Amino acid sequence: MDTKNVIQELRTRKGLSQEELANKVFVTRQAVSRWENGETVPNTDTLKLLSELFDVSINTLLGSPQKRICQCCGMPLEDPMISREKDGSMNAHYCKWCYADGEYMYSDMDDLIEVCVKNMASAEHPAEEVRAYLKSMLPQLDYWKRYEELGDGGAFEEFKQKLVDEINALEIEGMPRVEKLNALVGSYVNLAYRLPNGSTVKFLDDNATYLGNQLESEFGGERCFGVLANMEFILVCTYEKDGENPELVVYKHR
Repeated sequence: MDTKNVIQELRTRKGLSQEELANKVFVTRQAVSRWENGETVPNTDTLKLLSELFDVSINTLLGSPQKRICQCCGMPLEDPMISREKDGSMNAHYCKWCYADGEYMYSDMDDLIEVCVKNMASAEHPAEEVRAYLKSMLPQLDYWKRYEELGDGGAFEEFKQKLVDEINALEIEGMPRVEKLNALVGSYVNLAYRLPNGSTVKFLDDNATYLGNQLESEFGGERCFGVLANMEFILVCTYEKDGENPELVVYKHR
């Protein structure tokens, strides 16, 4: 699809007239008309504004068929998976599990591999096969090639360890000690907890990335502990398979 068609489709889907779109990205209605007629394309600054407005990558706006992959984990990058900077703009080099709010989520390749293996292994592709593939593929990606340049000197790992220590200090009965925290996108872990009055409440932002883990209960049975945290809070809950019947255990402001 050409840029002219992409912009027209996105504008129509959002219910905007050409003039309304023009006002939102600080151009004239005639400029929008020329884009949609294929006479011109938006300049770089305007493409950034359109990207934020329509929540798609610049690559999508330009109608590019180029396939992108996350330069940390190798995941194919479609617009809903693309990471965000602190200002909300897209960073089309990474998925939102590997990079969020200006922070790289992984500094240890082996940790990332084990997280990926859990999600990728199957009867057709057993864990050892997936692990071997990742060990050969990840070092070829830009993030790991440039880790010394892109890394933060261990500051984020220190923050994660501080969170681990705070969570373990809660000494929640039946919950094993937390050893690691992984990146988790809000929409995948934003469970609805039932209040005493019968209503339900969610505490997370679907579009944010958190640090967390799932832990088997020391009491046995089907319920697991879920741990989530960021700079502002620590949340601990229990739930059954696939997040069913969640119960909030701790919600603590830091």
